[in-house]
Amino acid sequence: MMKERYPRLEFNLASLKHNVAHTVELCGSCGIQVAGVIKGATGDVEVARTFEQGGAAFIASSRLEQIEDARNAGIEKKMILIRIPMLSEVEDVIRLCDISLNSELEVLKALNEEACRQGKLHKVILMADLGDLREGFWDKDELADVAEYIENKMINIQLVGVGTNLGCYGSVLPTADKLQELVDIAENIEKRLGRELEYISGGATSSLMRIMDGNIPKRINLLRVGEGILVARDLEEFYGYDLSKFRHDVVRLKAEVIEVKNKPSHPVGEIGVDAFGHKMEYEDRGMRKRALLGVGKVDYGAPCDLIPLEKGIEVLGASSDHTIIDIEDAEKDWKVGDIMEFDVNYATLVYLSNCRNVQIAYV
Repeated sequence: MMKERYPRLEFNLASLKHNVAHTVELCGSCGIQVAGVIKGATGDVEVARTFEQGGAAFIASSRLEQIEDARNAGIEKKMILIRIPMLSEVEDVIRLCDISLNSELEVLKALNEEACRQGKLHKVILMADLGDLREGFWDKDELADVAEYIENKMINIQLVGVGTNLGCYGSVLPTADKLQELVDIAENIEKRLGRELEYISGGATSSLMRIMDGNIPKRINLLRVGEGILVARDLEEFYGYDLSKFRHDVVRLKAEVIEVKNKPSHPVGEIGVDAFGHKMEYEDRGMRKRALLGVGKVDYGAPCDLIPLEKGIEVLGASSDHTIIDIEDAEKDWKVGDIMEFDVNYATLVYLSNCRNVQIAYV
């Protein structure tokens, strides 16, 4: 067994399985299937396996390497690539994925040719841009034309649905009206094709708000959920939704205290920029007791996103490899070698799980 070392990212798999199962039940009440998005945990295979055990209908990621790891680990759920494919990765998309999200005819033609070479039928969901301005067809007539082209001209590509992304770039909310736009687009395509589409994929975690409010359009039947399962913070923190039925201890960061000293709270000397080229401001609070942790921005991104679990401690800032903590008002008498624990948000989780210097463990 690997020696326990720090910094350390711990996944509580029982809590994760609970969140998956609760999300599946919540969505299932509206006839919606869940694609469990594992990219927030950098495709960790134990996380992916827990998504499978919790009842997710699909495993989804934006990265082919993560999908390949899941397949190699024996996970049998259908795999969805949720970043539109690069031309340079078409061969692996066909080899590894059951479904991919698409918005470029040139790529679809390449997928069709490669699927023919591999003797496979590859399923696709065409993406509609409803205003968030990331991927997807803006011209809805073009979208319908491409749907018809797939239906009539492609042998090894099967159009199984339409989808959209909301909130990830343009911060556009998945309102009931926005999601009805997607349903209307799908139904227009169905009229042109003369058949019903299998999936109308109405976004990601943020679309859970529509289920909770009871106003999600009836034909939405697939959501791609990551943050709402792994962290389950955003909908409560930003929009006030009750997430008490979710568990919030799925992920914990543990970091080791490497120094404890009394120091001035304001740097002493002429102030320039920090190691990342930023001009910082510091509050002078006099001499304060502080702890230094053996973890830094390289490991987790932004120190302001760390959420201390101990009372009376404050994250002051960080450099590449160190985090500075004010412990003057801490209830605990912190010493070198002690382990400090933090809750994390989704962005921090992405950084931590993708950092080779952070040990991943399961509890």
